[in-house]
Amino acid sequence: MTTGRPDGGSARDRGRVRVHVRVRDWLERHALGLIALLTAVVLGVMLYLPVGVVFAEAVFVDGRLSLAHFREVLTDPFYVGVLSQVFTDPLAIGSHLAALGGWILAGFPSFPLGLFGFTAYQAALSTVASLALGLPAAYVLANYEFRGRRTIRSLTILPFVLPGIMVAVGFYAMFGQAGTLNAILGVVGLGPYPFIERNPLAIVIVAHAFYNAPLVARITVAAWESVDVRALETARSLGASPRRAFVDVVVPQLLPAVTTGALLTFIFTFMTFPIVLALGGLQLATVEVWVYARIQRLAFAEAATLAILETIVSLALTYAYLRYESAQAGMSRAAAPPPRERLFPDLRTALEPWRLAIVGYGVLTLVVFVGPMVSMVIGGFTDGGGFTLRHYEFLIRRQTEGASYQTLPWPAIRNSLLFGVATLFVAMPMGVVISVVTTRSGREGGHHSGRWATIIDTLAMVPLAVSGIVFGIGLLRGLVFGIPLIGGWRLQITGVVAIVAAHAVAAYPFVTRNVSPLLADLDPALVESARSLGASRYRALLDVELPLVASGIVAGAAFTFAISIGEFSSTVILASGGETYTMPVAVERYLGRRNGPAIAMGTVLLAITGLSFVVVDRVGGRFERD
Repeated sequence: MTTGRPDGGSARDRGRVRVHVRVRDWLERHALGLIALLTAVVLGVMLYLPVGVVFAEAVFVDGRLSLAHFREVLTDPFYVGVLSQVFTDPLAIGSHLAALGGWILAGFPSFPLGLFGFTAYQAALSTVASLALGLPAAYVLANYEFRGRRTIRSLTILPFVLPGIMVAVGFYAMFGQAGTLNAILGVVGLGPYPFIERNPLAIVIVAHAFYNAPLVARITVAAWESVDVRALETARSLGASPRRAFVDVVVPQLLPAVTTGALLTFIFTFMTFPIVLALGGLQLATVEVWVYARIQRLAFAEAATLAILETIVSLALTYAYLRYESAQAGMSRAAAPPPRERLFPDLRTALEPWRLAIVGYGVLTLVVFVGPMVSMVIGGFTDGGGFTLRHYEFLIRRQTEGASYQTLPWPAIRNSLLFGVATLFVAMPMGVVISVVTTRSGREGGHHSGRWATIIDTLAMVPLAVSGIVFGIGLLRGLVFGIPLIGGWRLQITGVVAIVAAHAVAAYPFVTRNVSPLLADLDPALVESARSLGASRYRALLDVELPLVASGIVAGAAFTFAISIGEFSSTVILASGGETYTMPVAVERYLGRRNGPAIAMGTVLLAITGLSFVVVDRVGGRFERD
């Protein structure tokens, strides 16, 4: 027999349950809004504020708003070429048209492009080269089955996330006068040939293709695997030849992916910096390289002006890309994707001209893609006297001696992996919530809301359009030094928190770009059905939408992790000591008169990045077509 108040405890328990239920329901109703608010705060503090600190140099002269710096740049032929005449006297339309007509009648003679013109020119050439190398890879990966296809597909994006400093080292190891290619040519009595010294622009373009052709291939493979084979068979049954069926059925379905890859490649190569600086120097200076040169000379106002104009061009291209992507949203996915055939089923078919052409392309990819990375790996095991383990012994000795050195190998490896995992937890919700907000706004709000959604999406893609140099300098002059606030407080963020936030800002656009198209293609009736059954927007997202776009989430996670591991610019600025250094920072610290230890550390970085990318991609393999 019990005594006291028999139902007091249960009443309290019921009260706690009711409070718990109300809190849970409130959180579910406002979860998306809260995540969106946190995303806006992170972007405001870690992106817009640092960039704004640098951009202020261009628009303020002696504390007053002024366009004087823009006038100086836009009327200087060094920067804008013949367009400087238009900016100098914009009302002289007649003379400008007459000059244009004379130039056309003269047969389009060469004319000074200016810094911006040359930047666009090399970006256009790099885009063409990336398409030329990426599209055949997409064709082979999408249409043929062969041993190692899944692993090769997983590794296609590895070059895209390698630090620029390592790509430059790899290209010197491959194409330099003492490089691997000249060593091979020497075996047959040719060379050495000064590839880099004699053709710096061509080498820069090949290096850009090394970066971006795998991105083009990865985007196009997904589109190729979405082609409905039944439409192709219908065209053939109506008498169309294989070539005609390909042009009329396959090409229109591939065109959006190819255009997307081309636009992204042009944006990335327009913003190029480390490759041009390392392989071409100031003689092939792009806008980004010149911004770096101006900052080195402490000409912050001129550098900020160039960076703003560069950002305007990049954001305009990004907006065009997003509008195009939005226009393609909702296109049906293939109900019957094309089957893959064996690449070399027997010796007889292996000698067919088309398959021999694929073999020739494979040799080319070995030179352009595998060659620089293999040459870098070989460089870690060789020196002037042949094979050696001295470079790796240096890393082991540096680690064991420990206390007397700041840059230790194991902490750098550990930090890279930990920062990569932490970045996943920050960047994935950021990227997904931006995808959800923009997709739902465009779907539910009509034409004008769709345009506003694209504008918001464009602003969210600012990390892809803003100069990495400007972002790094903004972090240094803003968050590291501290920004004065009201009441004597200073906003100052350093160390691990700042590094992970900066990595998340750099990586989340790739989550958004992988998830948004898949969300846009979902049938709205699925979400409406869940909502009609009482599910909140958050529950509908969690239980219905995200499982259906899991492949995009996994792809975004792979990008995020690999980009975090390879991020250098923000890390080297925000790292407060040896305990926060990462592998790319260690590579930079080991560079000097003896580059062997840096190459050895870069090889470790390459191996860990490649392994992590394959693991993440394989984890998501069950969401893709085998």
